[in-house]
Amino acid sequence: MRLRPGMSVGDLAEEMRRAGVIGAGRVGQAVEIVAEMFSDPDYTTFITLSGPLVPAGMRLIFTDLIRGGYVDVVVTNGANIVHDLVEAMGGSHMVGMVEADDAKLWREGINRAYDIYMESHVFSDLEEYVGGILDDIPEERRVSVSIHRLLREIGLRLEDEDSILFNAARHGVPIFSPGFLDSMLGIPLWMYSKRSRLRIDPIKDFDLFAEKVYDAKKAGAIILGGGTPKHHALYMNTLREGLDAAIQISSARVDDGSLSGAPLREAISWGKVKGDKTSTIFGDVTIVFPLIVAAALERVKESSTG
Repeated sequence: MRLRPGMSVGDLAEEMRRAGVIGAGRVGQAVEIVAEMFSDPDYTTFITLSGPLVPAGMRLIFTDLIRGGYVDVVVTNGANIVHDLVEAMGGSHMVGMVEADDAKLWREGINRAYDIYMESHVFSDLEEYVGGILDDIPEERRVSVSIHRLLREIGLRLEDEDSILFNAARHGVPIFSPGFLDSMLGIPLWMYSKRSRLRIDPIKDFDLFAEKVYDAKKAGAIILGGGTPKHHALYMNTLREGLDAAIQISSARVDDGSLSGAPLREAISWGKVKGDKTSTIFGDVTIVFPLIVAAALERVKESSTG
């Protein structure tokens, strides 16, 4: 690889692609795959979010991809929804320290996720905030409601134009969260259901998800992390005998047999991925993904103007 003053992130990614090996080669390959997904209108592009990606500073990347029409379906853990709502209501995330006295943080009312700090009162504030939004949703829309529909109803009532939920609701991008209740909103939603009408039916989420899968001329996935979001996107695409293209960025181990660490080639044996148009990169999502997106968008722009 050769580095030059003034080179763009796309130029750097091309040097990595030409090197072709180790992590750099996989990053270069991933840029090609993502650029193809972004530029080919036949692709239905799924993006899966695991880990604290919103409080880690990536919220606007996802928002801009939704606004730009680059992703069609979001599959996420409950945590990223929670943190998007925290910022939508005016809350904040703070830069902290890894070498912290957690008992002291607890006494000071601070919750920690690695080096991300949050004031603990934010979650009680969030309970009140979401409760007010739910009160505004007509009762008939709160009964036997799918998770994606409930999230859309919430998104339509937000005022933060940088919110993921706000933009997904307005651009027709469904947000699926099979583990939504396993988040800091799980208990508040349960408590709300004891005083007001709220009945969530997660089975109904399969209807729209299956429709998105069946309607896809080509299906591609950008998998960030692992866990339930990764599996749900792969699992649902077995309905069409697998994804046509996919990239994965993970920091999980391969040798313990976990799905989070499993490379995408392993998914071929399950019928979750069709072929070899894949790239599995082992690294930190917050470092690798912005580079891939920036380089892919640069390629899309060049191809549209060239």
